[in-house]
Amino acid sequence: MITRRATFSASHLYWLPELSAEENQVRFGPCSLAPGHGHNYTLIVAMGGPLDGDGMVLNLSDVKHAIRAEVTAQLDFRFLNDAWPEFDLSRPEGRLPTTEALCQAIWTRLAPKLPLVGLRLHETDTLWVDLLAPLSAPTPMEAFLSIRTHFAAAHRLARPELSQGENEAIYGKCARPHGHGHNYLLDVTVRGPIDARTGMVCDLAALQQLVDDLVVEPFDHTFLNKDVEHFASTVPTAENIALHIADLLTGPIAATGARLHKVRLQESPNNAAEVFAETPQLEMVPAALEALVAG
Repeated sequence: MITRRATFSASHLYWLPELSAEENQVRFGPCSLAPGHGHNYTLIVAMGGPLDGDGMVLNLSDVKHAIRAEVTAQLDFRFLNDAWPEFDLSRPEGRLPTTEALCQAIWTRLAPKLPLVGLRLHETDTLWVDLLAPLSAPTPMEAFLSIRTHFAAAHRLARPELSQGENEAIYGKCARPHGHGHNYLLDVTVRGPIDARTGMVCDLAALQQLVDDLVVEPFDHTFLNKDVEHFASTVPTAENIALHIADLLTGPIAATGARLHKVRLQESPNNAAEVFAETPQLEMVPAALEALVAG
């Protein structure tokens, strides 16, 4: 597999003509305010295939020109609602130019030109979408929508039935009696089909509110062992925290029409835990994409 990064800047507006101004405001919040708003998008294109006689999967010059011709030259410094026919809302099949819908439209244009394995489209550092090549031809394409947030909390790693010395043998400095803190980064990934009209996997504002209400607000600036009931009897390792977050979110996210796919909790620059609410083989983001986005 090889990857190529591309960037473009574009604006968009979330406004459905069949809804009233008040309904659009309730549904899409500030994103419904004319004349729209803009983003610096980052696109990661992952491609696969055998090596040729020149030691390449594809000639990267050809890849660069294909992405430029089919995507960035058409979208850079454009108003997305007017850029492509998919986003013409006067048409019955038109949809809003959400991150999910835009990524799918890019896939449609690049798939005939490049052997796509996956696409990742970052709208911001805290919102991105992934698409994977379907495992089989009849499989409908779904999008993986990820949001990132953070909270600060302290914890102590220790099992109450063990002595201090025994706990230190297992957990090291993390077992010290007064605990220690972290600035946690939390990524929540949901999966589902893209709505034919709204262009969304689920209501993004509702998803963000769920994560805030069920995780960030109860966990932020707490001593997890004492302030969060679950960790009175469960050691708050990064793994256990991520598992508990997945348990808290699975049902409420299902009620939005999406499915929780993964929770990733980064405890420090060196440590992170990932919990899959679905089969791990559905993980759609190759390590190469992660490394390229990280820079």
